[in-house]
This record gives sequence, C-alpha cells and structure tokens, in this order.
Amino acid sequence: MKVLALICFYFFSFNAAHSESNNKNLTEELNAYWSEVSRTVREGDFIGYKATCHEEGVLVSGVKSSSYPLSDALSRWKKDFDATKQGKIKANVRFRFSKRINDATTAHETGIFLYSSQSPGGKQQNDFIHFEALLVKKDGEWKIIMEYQKSKATEDEWKKLKSN
Repeated sequence: MKVLALICFYFFSFNAAHSESNNKNLTEELNAYWSEVSRTVREGDFIGYKATCHEEGVLVSGVKSSSYPLSDALSRWKKDFDATKQGKIKANVRFRFSKRINDATTAHETGIFLYSSQSPGGKQQNDFIHFEALLVKKDGEWKIIMEYQKSKATEDEWKKLKSN
C-alpha cells in the first residue's frame, strides 16, 4: 500500500511539474507573439503584422456593435502602418493581461491593450481598450483568429494589470 501511495505521489508530482513547465513555455511563446505584434505596429511593418493574423480571422467591436473579417480591418489599418513606416506618425501598442487560458495549440487571452499614436509635433493620443483574443497555433506559429475589442478602458484599469 505504501508503494502504491509513493508511486501515485511521484506520478502526480511529475505531472504537476511537467504541466508547470509547459505553461511557462506557452506563456513565453505567447509573450513573444504579443511582442511581435507590438514591434510590427511600432515599426509600421504591415506585412509582419498581417503574418500574426489567421487568414480567416474575425474582428469584433463592442464599441461599434459589429463583427467583420479581420482582413477588412487590415485593409483599413494599412494606411496607418504606411504612415508609421514613413515617419509621418509614431504608433505603439502594449498589452497587459487579466486572464490567460491556453493549451499547446489554442489560447484565449483577456486584458487591456494601450494603443498610442502621435503625429510629429502633435499630442500623443492613448486609447485603452478591453480586449479578448483567441489564438491558434498553426504550423508552429501563433495566429490571432478572433480579436474582440470589448470596450474602452481607463488608465487606472490599465495600471492595475501587471506588465508581462
């Protein structure tokens, strides 16, 4: 009986440690994904940004009560990427998370993003947005398949969430 108890203890301890290690690796992968999204926005790298999106992705806007293909949003956003790349505006996006649920090939991320933009000589504009994102790992790379921009957030709400 003691042997069976020891086997069970080691089995569950190994699985818990293995699961914790996997969660850490997944979190690192997902943090790298969001860092890449930030980089592409900051550098005006439209092709790089588009590569972070699933070809059948959906954008949901709670503010506008609308849902449409992410490809339509990309078409609309391209001019801002181009303006950033040309130095006409500065843009940046940062992410903080309140809840992260994932496995090896899927992730549901909840939090707030801060999108900042500024034209030369102009005042910086900050938009805090509550969001949820559904990602899938496709061919070894994370891709966003659904971005739900739920509602406006406040700077105080942003500050309450930990940085990654």
